[in-house]
Amino acid sequence: MNFSLSQLEEARRALDAPLFADLSGDAQVSFEFFPPKTEKMEETLWNSIQTLSPLGPRFVSVTYGAGGSTRERTHNTVARIAKETDLAAAAHLTCVAASKDEIAEVADAYWQAGVRHIVALRGDPPEAGTKFVPHPQGYTGAAELVEGLTRLHPFEISVAAYPETHPDAESAQSDIDNLKRKIDAGATRAITQFFFTPEAFFRFRDKAAAAGIDAEIVPGIMPVSNFASTLRMAAMCNTEVPSWMGRLFEGLDDHPGARQLVAATLTAELCRKLYAGGVREFHFYTLNRAELSYAICHLLGLRPRVAVEALA
Repeated sequence: MNFSLSQLEEARRALDAPLFADLSGDAQVSFEFFPPKTEKMEETLWNSIQTLSPLGPRFVSVTYGAGGSTRERTHNTVARIAKETDLAAAAHLTCVAASKDEIAEVADAYWQAGVRHIVALRGDPPEAGTKFVPHPQGYTGAAELVEGLTRLHPFEISVAAYPETHPDAESAQSDIDNLKRKIDAGATRAITQFFFTPEAFFRFRDKAAAAGIDAEIVPGIMPVSNFASTLRMAAMCNTEVPSWMGRLFEGLDDHPGARQLVAATLTAELCRKLYAGGVREFHFYTLNRAELSYAICHLLGLRPRVAVEALA
């Protein structure tokens, strides 16, 4: 990987000075949430949105459950964000258990609700551990979904990328080829699955560039608030968890405050190393909690831009 002179200078500063000293605040961020299941979870979600909104995110996205299990709740959450806030709302949309006509209905409903950004995904099967099977009248994968969405409305479209290879991919190269098909079909950017070493992202970015992918590739960042849960999620999506992470979280199960501090430190260091390598866009998987993401954004130099009124 070739670095520019400015990137080399930035890397030198990262080594010579305190990691987060005098950052210019030029990073841009986006945040991902999931639709709430209960009134209490809904309150937590909206408090988190209210906390993070002043940081001026490029967009906030709302996930779609396996097999389309949260379709209505996802739509209601995204529509409310679009209606009641000034944030750009992005809705996840998958191919699972839906025909092309059904997907078109959902996409049309989003457009009518003022949503102009779709995160287009193949999606996970309803039952964990089973293989994805396309709907008989549906799309076979995300590339086809992107192409279909572009024919419906001029959506901004984000797609997924996998620095450590999608679990269902035949090989790392076939996974890169699939990403290129999604970009060529009309996707605006790729957002990566979470990872825990900067090398994983930089290697993937280089491979994507070598394959002719020139679209923006945004690193997906997930602060580790619960190490056991992180291990389970990582196993499902083929993400390597370094052994040193386990040692750092060992003994903190009964110390939530200390665990939060360790999580913030590790994730902030990852972001700082990505920043030193030229990354200026970050997508945070918030798990509907604001504190860790807000702290990391603050360390990256971001400050509140506007006052946000309390959400009803």
